[in-house]
Amino acid sequence: MGVIALAGCRGAPGVTTSAVALLLAWPLEAGRRMILAECDPDGGAVLHGLLQGSLGDRYGLRNLSIAARKNEFSDAFWRQLIDLSSEDGTKESPRDRLLLPGITDPAEAAGLGPTWKALAQMFRGIEGSYGHDVLIDLGRSGGQGPSAVLAEQADAVFVVVRNTLRCLHAAQARVRALEERVGEVGLVLIEEGPYAAGEVQRVLQVPVVATLPYAPKDAVVLSDGAEQPRSFTKSALMKAARTASSQLVQRAALRRSRLTPRTPASREVTHAPR
Repeated sequence: MGVIALAGCRGAPGVTTSAVALLLAWPLEAGRRMILAECDPDGGAVLHGLLQGSLGDRYGLRNLSIAARKNEFSDAFWRQLIDLSSEDGTKESPRDRLLLPGITDPAEAAGLGPTWKALAQMFRGIEGSYGHDVLIDLGRSGGQGPSAVLAEQADAVFVVVRNTLRCLHAAQARVRALEERVGEVGLVLIEEGPYAAGEVQRVLQVPVVATLPYAPKDAVVLSDGAEQPRSFTKSALMKAARTASSQLVQRAALRRSRLTPRTPASREVTHAPR
């Protein structure tokens, strides 16, 4: 399948919550894995949101930056992943939906320069060697500056927006900046406001590839670790996330087919544990 990046913008569009919903809903064949990497330079949200701080700061990008300086990046990467498979409501955990938590302090982003490039190579190697899928949460400011390599190496980049005037106004600059960096981008639309998908496309001049409902009661389960209703996996949000996942995969595959094949990533960073 591929490496897909999600970007946010000012106005709290809900990119991380959307990314977690997609992670849990992603269509996976037997033996495949899905990895969500929080690569927001402003700091990750899942450790102290969905997981409510239960794991402390033992996992995440900060540890990878230290490992990179010791030439231990590959092995350290797999040790930093948290299994979220059980968060989909099933009793058994196949360890096929994994999270790489982001930094906990934005000040730590200054030391991540070399780590972004190593991560981009890692993601390409994981996808190329094992066929696993990678979803990158770029946050509101990722995909620019040193972290731009993550967006540049992704098969597709999508901006999460809400169809409110405030968010559409904020999204314009973000969309243009990413287009200049990676070329074609698409939109994941959260339907909170009054504007139809066609109007959003006209304003931002990029296609709406997938839509998610504005569902605060469902979203708070993923954003803040609220108690999960028994019917959560059948909620409007999770049903839409399953559909959106397939749409993003198709769009990424289409874009990838139009690109010149990349040079295979170094094997040094692709040693997945069994």
